[in-house]
Amino acid sequence: MSIRSLFTLSLTGLCSASLMAQRPANFFPAKLDNGLEILVVEDHSVPLVTVEITTRNGSYTESPEYNGLSHLYEHMFFKANKDYPSQEQYMARVRELGISFNGTTSDERVNYFFTLPKTNLDAGLSFMNSAIRYPLFLAEEIKKENVVVDGEFQRNESNPFFPLIDAMAHSLWGDLYSRKNTIGDHAIINSATPEKMKTIKDKYYWPNNSMLIVSGDVQQEEVIAKAKATFSDWKASGFDPFERWPIPEFKPLAKKDYFITESPIAPVPMMIFSWHGPDTRTARYDTHVADVFSYVLSQNASQFQKSLIDNGLALQANVGYSTLKYTGPITVQVVPTPGKEAECLAEVKKQIGLWDTDGYITDEQLETAKRKLEISTLQERDITTNLSHTIAYWWCSADLDYMYNYVPTLKKVSKDDIKAYVRKYIKDKNYSAGLLINPKDKDRIQPAGFWKS
Repeated sequence: MSIRSLFTLSLTGLCSASLMAQRPANFFPAKLDNGLEILVVEDHSVPLVTVEITTRNGSYTESPEYNGLSHLYEHMFFKANKDYPSQEQYMARVRELGISFNGTTSDERVNYFFTLPKTNLDAGLSFMNSAIRYPLFLAEEIKKENVVVDGEFQRNESNPFFPLIDAMAHSLWGDLYSRKNTIGDHAIINSATPEKMKTIKDKYYWPNNSMLIVSGDVQQEEVIAKAKATFSDWKASGFDPFERWPIPEFKPLAKKDYFITESPIAPVPMMIFSWHGPDTRTARYDTHVADVFSYVLSQNASQFQKSLIDNGLALQANVGYSTLKYTGPITVQVVPTPGKEAECLAEVKKQIGLWDTDGYITDEQLETAKRKLEISTLQERDITTNLSHTIAYWWCSADLDYMYNYVPTLKKVSKDDIKAYVRKYIKDKNYSAGLLINPKDKDRIQPAGFWKS
């Protein structure tokens, strides 16, 4: 999953006094003695409440023999547990409480949430407590859910661009591919066992590695008191999972890697360039610069778009960056105009070489990008349930200060910052580049010599 950082904090090169966390007035944090962090977001516009728990887990914790099992765990979360020992009982309680539920798994976050009437808050907290602490991982339910998760995998594979995206992941991450492959591996998913599910739980599902977010038509004092009553006896792990099982660092790209992939259902060719970008542990300010730079270049008025789209060399061209704690990728995706693949490639390379030059980005483009990203931030806060998921993402991939300070830090990004960013991560740096073609276009595109041209 790729998420532009709508809320981010940065430290590098900025006066610390200017970075005091600007926590919204309706955000109320707390922390239990067992390490469980709590954030209450009051929003009295509708009589609903969302109870969400997020845990620092995801594909980045997965060695190859566990690849895809964080996602399977997400599915098992909504199954039988000690208090509701069958799927039928679990779903009956869902209907009784008027719950809408879901969960997501990404590189560095898993989250689970129930949205329900505010009058059922107590029961919703209790229901979440049962699910997060006491899953049963029944073998027959795992077997059923294997098919569901593997079906999602197959739907991904049916995307005509999947071969290119998957090959790019192998090229970018090498022997740590599983750490970025959220959807997983067919064989691992289909052979999952209750023992493996329990291993994941025993590593990561602890209060000191989780956060409870309660948002909606609630009073913060009441929620915090109820959360303490419900979750205080959830025993802490007694260890830091990421000290006991450290996440391996992704190795810098050793060379430029070029490859060709094929798909008989690809309607048009597509090329992707990817670099290793900044992360929130070591280069926080650079992640803001990446957001602004990517936003500017993806706008119709940018020189990048004009040189490719307006000149008829490409049907689509996007620049993106995913903000992560462990190496966010920088990606350029281009759909060349059929018949103009070679000319498009030459122009893409030319434009990349110009990205750090004076005048490539105008003052107006820079300020417009920052203003539009600020507006996106405000819009994100309009729907409290969605905001809960965003909070969960940034708590896992950065921290709450990172989220709170996105806008004031964003406004500091300058054209000189952008030039420095391009030179640090992109220009003259090693990258991976892939081309996807339909086999019927081989004679015209001549893939064997495409990158050499």
